[in-house]
Amino acid sequence: MKTASTTSTSTTRLRTNNGPSAVEHPSLYASAAQTKAFLAGSLAARTARLEANDMLSTDMAADLVGTTPVTINAWIAKGRAIGLTQPRGGFKLPSWQFESALWDAVPKLSKALRTTEGWALLAFLETPSGALGGRTPRQAIEQGHLARVIEVAGAEGY
Repeated sequence: MKTASTTSTSTTRLRTNNGPSAVEHPSLYASAAQTKAFLAGSLAARTARLEANDMLSTDMAADLVGTTPVTINAWIAKGRAIGLTQPRGGFKLPSWQFESALWDAVPKLSKALRTTEGWALLAFLETPSGALGGRTPRQAIEQGHLARVIEVAGAEGY
């Protein structure tokens, strides 16, 4: 009979009841140290993105488009606007989404990606795609290729 045990070095050892020998196999799971490093890097990257020059507070976004912060929050909840959650609550919004080409695209992308989660929408828009010739979806939209971006978003299956 074989039993599996996981060690902190992210290796699974298969032991047999017949003796002390073990066969090492790479673990399917990240170690606690790997997970901690990943999360720390993720937090640093998110914090840097929230502090970028193109980010607006909810109040600033409301002033920009002539509405209220309550309406901005409702748009975020519906996938009409991209709102990035902050560690201490509230949202930051990329200002470029209020440009006409992107403003029309955001709800369509939210629907195609089947998410209203701001970080997921932003990651899709700012990540270069081979399906778009190495351009980011944001660049492709700005160049007039919204239909292709929606097609790629639907295929992503977020």
